[in-house]
Amino acid sequence: MAALKDDVAQAHGLAGTVPLEQAKNVQVQSIAALKDVVFGSTAGVLGKFIEYPFDTVKVRLQSQNAQSGHARLHGPLDAFAAAFRAPEGPLINLYRGISAPLVGAAVETSCLFFSYRLAQDAVASLLPSLQQQNESQKDKVQLPFVYLLACGAASGAFTSLALTPIELVKCKMQVPTTSAGQLLKSPSILQIIGNVFRTHGLLGFWHGQLGTLIRETGGSAAWFGSYEGVKMLYFKYDSSLHKPEDVKVWQQMTAGAVAGMLYNFAFYPADTIKSRMQTEEVGIAKKGTFLGIGKDLWKQSGVRGFYRGCGITVFRAAPSSAIIFSVMEGLRKHLG
Repeated sequence: MAALKDDVAQAHGLAGTVPLEQAKNVQVQSIAALKDVVFGSTAGVLGKFIEYPFDTVKVRLQSQNAQSGHARLHGPLDAFAAAFRAPEGPLINLYRGISAPLVGAAVETSCLFFSYRLAQDAVASLLPSLQQQNESQKDKVQLPFVYLLACGAASGAFTSLALTPIELVKCKMQVPTTSAGQLLKSPSILQIIGNVFRTHGLLGFWHGQLGTLIRETGGSAAWFGSYEGVKMLYFKYDSSLHKPEDVKVWQQMTAGAVAGMLYNFAFYPADTIKSRMQTEEVGIAKKGTFLGIGKDLWKQSGVRGFYRGCGITVFRAAPSSAIIFSVMEGLRKHLG
């Protein structure tokens, strides 16, 4: 009888322990998710301040043939010179519309790191060998490189859904509005949002989604994959490192710089088509399709048209991405 009571008590204790452990795991995951959002937003905003003038020039180079048959700007230097000649001054001209990109940078970076971690956790929970490794050690499980690439692609696909509307507003603000050769006052964010909604409805904010999806899916795989790959190389050849997470700040920054350059170069043509789609006049009845605009661009400029502004984009991506990764790693290290 006593033994029976002990068994019942033990079973009751186990039944109470399981929900307690589950609640604790949910709390830990929630805190980790909140940290990803806060840390990612902070890193993204800092990176965007550095890269935004170069991004403005890139969008103007990409979209300048959207309504006219000839190029008005002859490269990044010409675009910067035009900005310095602008009546409102170079800072206002180059940072025009930065409020939307700051929101976009916070959303993009936090979504990328948040979904990247979730994808890694999902993969680790589905693979038996990694489940055993996770149970036997307290450190973070290191996924094989091919799985890291897949997790990066998944995070990019998820992020593209939130990013497309923000980029649409950003691109429309970055490109000056002209009429009969005269520069008009740029519309506000609220005016752009209202015009898009009245003309094309709610789905109009996702115009260019295919281009964003291609760029973010492939680009994020390259971004996270190259960052993890460079860190693995440092860990392999630097005997002072005990684990990949111990890489030095300068190593994090060089890995981040490489990641940023590959991210922007790998799928740049998709970004060019997206920019041209999103800088079309709001009031036109029929919006251009991804393939249609791609064909028109090929007829107008050939391969060079798809890579207009690529050099300056890759150049500005190096310091921006280096800062994003180093800030993110630093916040995780010192604040959990």
